[in-house]
Amino acid sequence: MAMVNEAGLTVGLDHISFEDVIRDAGVARSAVYRRWPYKDLFFSDLLKELAKGSSPVIGTGNQDALEAVKQTILDHLDWLKDPEQRRALAAEVLRKGALNEFETFYNSAEWRTYLALHTTFLSLPDGALRTEVQNTLAESERALNTRVAEAYERVTGLIGLRPRTGITFETLATLANATMRGLVVMAPANPRIATERVHADPFGAPEPADWSQPGLGLAAVVLTYLEPDPAPWDDARIAELRSLLESESWF
Repeated sequence: MAMVNEAGLTVGLDHISFEDVIRDAGVARSAVYRRWPYKDLFFSDLLKELAKGSSPVIGTGNQDALEAVKQTILDHLDWLKDPEQRRALAAEVLRKGALNEFETFYNSAEWRTYLALHTTFLSLPDGALRTEVQNTLAESERALNTRVAEAYERVTGLIGLRPRTGITFETLATLANATMRGLVVMAPANPRIATERVHADPFGAPEPADWSQPGLGLAAVVLTYLEPDPAPWDDARIAELRSLLESESWF
């Protein structure tokens, strides 16, 4: 145990055969070995590629999730006139979206690999490869956080919310991502994270609803740092928002 705690659990690709990769790719062995004279060079490049998080599952937005956000706002436009119910509307968006996001992470082999690399890359030998993987992960995270921050900024702006003084959307996205990933990592050993529901009204909605743990966690983090903007909402502003949401270019 002392040796494991000192060295850490390791990341490895020993279960993947270089010869099987060549065969399945359908390319000439001579061409492969010209590019990677040693299989360790290939696996080093593979680790760096995995660290980019460039899989479509990781690197692109979820159009279904955006449609769900739009519909949730349209269903609760009457909440916008009350500043506190605007926060409740943000909570409702997160209540419905968080479980979908959690399941996307939890059920995706690509996401599992990407998250595993975050937690184990320090087990790589100290040197250029570990530094490159670390830097690539950092760059990937900046890109992912930027996309989440932009989504939060767009949606909160639509419903009249803003970050509290000193808080940026990038900070909000980083904390939200960390919360969701923590739940994803814990869920295999604690399945209740995925299945438990709590019938409650923790964020001031007119009626209680069924909340998942991912929904509660994400909404608690995000709403801590959001406040209503002072601009009032009237029927004309709500009608303008409805028209925007029903257009093709709302996001």
